[in-house]
Amino acid sequence: MAMKATCILRSIRLTLFTRENCSLCDTAKVVVNKVKQTQPFEYQEINVMAASQEKWKDLYEFDTPVLHIDTHRKDGETTAAARKLMHRFSEKEVERAMDDEVRSSQ
Repeated sequence: MAMKATCILRSIRLTLFTRENCSLCDTAKVVVNKVKQTQPFEYQEINVMAASQEKWKDLYEFDTPVLHIDTHRKDGETTAAARKLMHRFSEKEVERAMDDEVRSSQ
């Protein structure tokens, strides 16, 4: 229970890298929405195929979905060094990664 309180105090951000017509991405969005019902976090979704996302396209074009879990950074951007879950992940895996991120940032 203490870890959930810590998540509230430390801002966790989830960034989902996705693309259109991706059934794994659709499943990942459902998982993230279920976690959102029990844990607070900031959320951003990035379509790696968008014209302004060349950096992420180079990294994840063939790997979507990818979920970055990191503590909120002052510049508001995630980095390639963030904790990651790729392709198929469960609610429990997302929650565990969020807890691990909080612990490692203390």
